[in-house]
Amino acid sequence: MKKTYTYTILLLILLTTAACRKLDRFPLDSPSSSTFYANRTELDLAVNALYNGGLYPQDWEEWTDNFWNRSNLGNEIIHSTATIQSFNFSNTWLTCYKGIARANGILDNINKATDVTEAYRQQIEAQARFARAYEYSLLIVHFGDVPLIKTTLSLADSYTIKRSPAKEIQDFINSEFDFAASVLPATYTSGLQYFTKGVVLGMKARLAISLNDWKTAADAAKKVMDLKVYALYPSYRNLFLRAGQHSSEVILSFPRSVTYLNTYDIQYTISRLAGGFASSIPSHELIDSYECTDGKTIDKSPLYDVKNPFVNRDPRLNATIVTPGDTFLGYVFQNHPDSTMVFSAKDNRKVVNKDNKGAANPFASFTGYLWKKTIDDSQLANINKVDLDQIVLRYAEILLIYAEAKIELNEIDQTVLDAINAVRARAYGVAVGATGSYPAATTTVQADLRKIMRRERRIELAFEGRRYLDLLRWKIIDKVFSKQMYGVPLNKADYPYPGIPVFDEDDIPSYEAFASKLTIIDKRVFDPKYYLWPVPYNESALNNGLGQNTGW
Repeated sequence: MKKTYTYTILLLILLTTAACRKLDRFPLDSPSSSTFYANRTELDLAVNALYNGGLYPQDWEEWTDNFWNRSNLGNEIIHSTATIQSFNFSNTWLTCYKGIARANGILDNINKATDVTEAYRQQIEAQARFARAYEYSLLIVHFGDVPLIKTTLSLADSYTIKRSPAKEIQDFINSEFDFAASVLPATYTSGLQYFTKGVVLGMKARLAISLNDWKTAADAAKKVMDLKVYALYPSYRNLFLRAGQHSSEVILSFPRSVTYLNTYDIQYTISRLAGGFASSIPSHELIDSYECTDGKTIDKSPLYDVKNPFVNRDPRLNATIVTPGDTFLGYVFQNHPDSTMVFSAKDNRKVVNKDNKGAANPFASFTGYLWKKTIDDSQLANINKVDLDQIVLRYAEILLIYAEAKIELNEIDQTVLDAINAVRARAYGVAVGATGSYPAATTTVQADLRKIMRRERRIELAFEGRRYLDLLRWKIIDKVFSKQMYGVPLNKADYPYPGIPVFDEDDIPSYEAFASKLTIIDKRVFDPKYYLWPVPYNESALNNGLGQNTGW
């Protein structure tokens, strides 16, 4: 590991900003001289560094029961094998403090520029204070107590700084969010991507829900709703493709660009026939959690047919997952061992199947499914350099935050049902008032509506990195990770699946009744110490005053 990665807190002395060619695009280098920030151009360059999505680490879907990665045979989070030297911990800590350093550099020097108005200076201050608070929100939900650094540190101070209580930092974050929300506009006329009032309030709501601060979450989410700026995009499928990138549902996203070398790779996700590896795959638990069109889980719905399991299901299943029989990326996807030939739309004929599970294709999808969400034919020309924007926060999540917070407060009214039903109706492509055309939520019983809302979050936000913290804060991760992860049936006579799982009180499916007929692909384990991540080794080695979280 390079030396620079072992001095996170020390970096706060040095890291202040980064520059790029356009205010809303990508940082290319890092000016940090004592004479910087002297004019508006330099302030623009400095604040631009805050719009690099890489500064705000997001949780991975593969840390949950929604996802499995064959290439790594799982990961250290779902196996509880991480150590205080693990990359996930050190990278999150380092990245967040890098962003904090940049924000502090702006705030420490914001009065140097003499060619700006006070109104402009306040806009810069609000953006920097929000960015810093957002970084701290990511830190406290993962690490708990962390150093609260509000200014650039001296070298001596960097060796002796202590951790502050998470509650103190949460209060600081909320005060910073409140200031930013009071200054930043609801929209900009330029069309460029900046932090807005809705972004700030939305992140305040997300932090609050992550910490079970129901009142703050409900209030902040309601303020976002009352802005009347955001709306659900008509097509759930297209929302995550090029057409939906700049829709009114997107509250915060970070741009990607092939030109600026900011891209991602889908080769591990797509089918082998389409040139992929089919190794990053959705789980059976996720697929089975999609309700039938009557709003019931598959173990309770008369509409479910185990031999034809993908009909009469929530439309988001088809929009999110490639299931056997789908035509996707130019090929019919079939995982049955006997499906040795499949139709190729590209060739207009049948071709040898590389995605059927069997001796000829041992690395075909281990669960028999692939991800469809965020992927379409337009990406096939360059599967290693896809540049769709990174959607970080969208309006559907705000509606579900509002609903959850009000449910937990036991303040269930029509606004709660409307929030859930708006998300559900969009999935079915109908108006929220067309309750005969989708399974509208109608119950006002707290326990029943809580189950509906939690299922809704899992399905609506699948493959978006929200499930990990949900499992932690709902205190069900130990139960989820105590179960084996199953793949395709052992015998081809049992395809597509040999039975119907039974869902428990937390909507966790059990496959015990027919587990002997399934392949086992992994065994997850949860150690309670993972409720809080450890202070990374390199930080505690440099400053033993930081202490350590319990169990690490």
